[in-house]
Order: sequence, then structure tokens, then C-alpha cells
Amino acid sequence: MHTVVLASQKGGSGKTTLSGHLAVEAERGGSGPVALIDTDPQGSLAAWWNVRESKTPVFVKVESMELADALSELRSAGIRLAIVDTPPAITGAISKVVSCAHLVVVPTRPGPHDLRAVGATVDIAESLEKPLVFVVNAATARARITGDAAIALSQHGTVAPVTLHHRVDYAASMVDGRTVGEVVANSKSAQEIKSLWSYLAERLQKIPDGTDHAMEVRGRRRPRPSRDRERREKSKRALKKATYER
Repeated sequence: MHTVVLASQKGGSGKTTLSGHLAVEAERGGSGPVALIDTDPQGSLAAWWNVRESKTPVFVKVESMELADALSELRSAGIRLAIVDTPPAITGAISKVVSCAHLVVVPTRPGPHDLRAVGATVDIAESLEKPLVFVVNAATARARITGDAAIALSQHGTVAPVTLHHRVDYAASMVDGRTVGEVVANSKSAQEIKSLWSYLAERLQKIPDGTDHAMEVRGRRRPRPSRDRERREKSKRALKKATYER
């Protein structure tokens, strides 16, 4: 099982919206079962998931210090991917969350305050030797500052080749528990999320200790699509204690 942690010291960077969108896109793209984990006391993801009609991805609400145990349960339950949202703070608790990551994703708006704030997150990822990817988020199309932000971020680490632009439909789609890909599948926003997840999925395939990697090493065959429903039901039963109750 791979674990992707979205982290940023700066509030308003778009971590929560991006977490939900990536988790849904990963599930829709066949990378599931996916667990969406909220470690932010504010509980914005919980509010979104509570009005969501679909039961996937699985949603789990845990404290930062309890994440390792929750991930262990998820792994045992057959979850293949965990996407973790974090609060906008740099503390020992955030370091604990990042220590569980296979990949750290840092959404960053193309503005001076946001760019100045990335240093603390980079320091944590580097100290724990975790691979990090920046995602330029809420960018204005064809604005020079967007390109400048990507250049500035590239001095600190890898920048995703997909830029997410500022559009109302990202937030609007989450009002009723959905994402842009579920509301308007052929929209520009939906295509951006799809492309971003494809890029991140390729990165994860190269990182050890994920489900796919373990299966390749052991020579096992991947589960057949016909067994997906059975595996999902098993996951739900095993996660009864950890899953956020509606």
C-alpha cells in the first residue's frame, strides 16, 4: 500500500480540495481500494464526505499520532492507496504524518507568501528522506507569475508538470460531496486532475513498498477486476472501528 501525504505550512493552499479530488480520481482510475484520511482537526473533508452519496473512497478520521496504526489496519484490510490530508501547520505531529508517507505532495499557490512558506515543509521531507512533489495550484492562465512560481519551486524540489488553474468548479463540485470529474467529466478542471493523478501514479510505481511493487517482486498476479467488490466489502468490515461514522 502506498501512502500520499498532502502537506503545506500555508493555509488556503488547496490541500483538502486536492486530497478529495485525487482520492476519487485514483479510485475511478482503478488504483483502489483507496482510503482518504483526514488528520486535520478542522474536519473539512469529513463534512464533504458526509454529504457524498458514493461510499468510495473509504473515509477515515484519525489524529496525527494515530496515523501509523490506522495505516496498518488499512493495509491489512486490502487498501492499496491512502491519501492523507493534514492541517496547515508545521509541528511534531505533521512530521509524524510525513514519516508515514511514500510521497509528499505540496500544493502551492503562485504567490510570494505561499512560496516563502514551502521551506519548512521541504525541511521536514528532506530530514525524513521522503520524495516530494510540488503542485502549482489555483494558477491564473497565461500569467507570468505562474511560470515564475514553477521556476522558484524547482530550486527546492520536483514540480509536477501539471498546473491546476483557478476555477470555481473545483470548489463548487464539492458542495454536494462530489468532484469535478464526477460532475463534468470532460471539463478542463477534470482533465487537469486526471493528468495530475496519472503523473503521481507513475511516480508511485517507482517507489518501493507499495502494493504493486510487492506483487511484482513476489511474482504474484494482480487481483482480478471481478474481485474488486468482494475486496471493498472486506475493507469496510475490517475498518468498522477506524472509519469515520456518518
